[in-house]
Amino acid sequence: MIKTSSHVGSYEYEAQEDRSAPRTRISIPGHLRPAGAKRLATTTRDISLSGFAAIALNRLQPGTTCWLTMPDMPALQADVMWWEGGIVGCAFKHLLDPADLKQLLERWM
Repeated sequence: MIKTSSHVGSYEYEAQEDRSAPRTRISIPGHLRPAGAKRLATTTRDISLSGFAAIALNRLQPGTTCWLTMPDMPALQADVMWWEGGIVGCAFKHLLDPADLKQLLERWM
């Protein structure tokens, strides 16, 4: 048996349990701030309970911690999973609350 430090509610746990939600295409202006760097203007291009993809013209390395800020939402901590062609895919440190996701979708779709 492999021992992990994942806990219920973490991205790693939910991904292992195959409970990651489908992403919804969207366009939400905001900022992305990688750890130790200045915040960058971005547009969130898709979002789910477990993560998002956003514009990031500067290459971000997988494993980098960052914070996504969108209008009327607190900053959301995430980890970079991939970067390709100016788009970054990130996994939220804590799953997004379903009510918050619903509110975002209602406002921005």
